Amino acid sequence: MRLNKYLAQCGVCSRREADRLAEKGRILVNGQTAKVGMEVGLQDDVTVDGKKITIQEREIFLAVNKPRGVVVTTDRTHGDRLLEDLVDVPQRVFPVGRLDKESEGLILMTNNGDVSNRIQKARGCHEKEYLVTIDKPVSDQLLASLAAGVRLPELDRSTRPCRVKKTGTNSFDIILTEGMNRQIRRMCGVFDCRVKKLKRIRIMNIRLGNLKTGTYRELTRQEVEELKRLTRASGESCKPDKRENTYG
Repeated sequence: MRLNKYLAQCGVCSRREADRLAEKGRILVNGQTAKVGMEVGLQDDVTVDGKKITIQEREIFLAVNKPRGVVVTTDRTHGDRLLEDLVDVPQRVFPVGRLDKESEGLILMTNNGDVSNRIQKARGCHEKEYLVTIDKPVSDQLLASLAAGVRLPELDRSTRPCRVKKTGTNSFDIILTEGMNRQIRRMCGVFDCRVKKLKRIRIMNIRLGNLKTGTYRELTRQEVEELKRLTRASGESCKPDKRENTYG
């Protein structure tokens, strides 16, 4: 199988992250620097940063309440606290998508690369729900503009229509079915609003609930089964397209 799929099934990282690791020369196959897209088998000796990689058996799905200031990356060169520092499980798990450093709330972690990949595809139209506080009063006009879809000049594209509901003088709840880089912050910026607090409270059928900041829990068997069912189903809340952005 392809190297990136092998690493995903081993629970090392997502397929996209595997390609990035290969590009940086951090993966060796039989002692040689791996190339993106190469084929490997169970008989091959695969290492990442000097650590031998083998197929893992037990499937793990975690819900993590990421605090503000924690970064979702494997790069320790900047001295930041990483998401993986919050969890202590016997097998390697990796984050499903992203949540920027200034944001907080729910992020999933797993060692199932295939499910992770399906969740992150924008064409799946999977819902993510956020609570947002901005520096100005939330008007009906702002809610309607956000819900209709916003043109983002710097990305040369428009966001999908979404659901938005006012929750306070300066706050609202928003449900997206895609995840462009820093999407909500960019959307608000178009209307000269600055996001003061951004918290993700739901990914598909998984809710943050009363999970304490900086802690995690394993998903229940019922949650995992429903999550897998939803990732196999076609998107119903929006029209599928060719965009495949990861969640942010």
